[in-house]
Amino acid sequence: MSKEVEVAESPLRRTMFSAELYKRSQGRITRQATFGALALIVALGVYALHYQLDGVELNVRYIIDAVVLCVGLWMSFRLVNMPRFADFLISVEAEMTKVSWPSKTDLIRTSVVVMIVIFGLAALLYAYDLIWQAVLRGLGILG
Repeated sequence: MSKEVEVAESPLRRTMFSAELYKRSQGRITRQATFGALALIVALGVYALHYQLDGVELNVRYIIDAVVLCVGLWMSFRLVNMPRFADFLISVEAEMTKVSWPSKTDLIRTSVVVMIVIFGLAALLYAYDLIWQAVLRGLGILG
């Protein structure tokens, strides 16, 4: 009988209701950052939900908020521990360690170049706009 129950149970259900951590020590930083981002999204959603339930009694609103928050945080925690997603996050962290990050001086130098190019393009587009306004006013199209 227990084998029938195991066969009928889906992997998603087994994963969502399990408290175990998948590959606990691997990809820890990326998984924590992902969980933090998901938790922030859930918390902001609960905050918005609280004000959407305006006609509901205050105590009931707080109970609904607490239940939705707990379920959302649990699902976020389980998501970062699902084998396929956790393996993806582990591989992301492994690839990020292979990246050659620029030095502080390279970062400043390239940032200054990017800002100069952006301001130059903005000035060029502004000049084009002024020229087209003058041409269209000269033709009587703009008033």
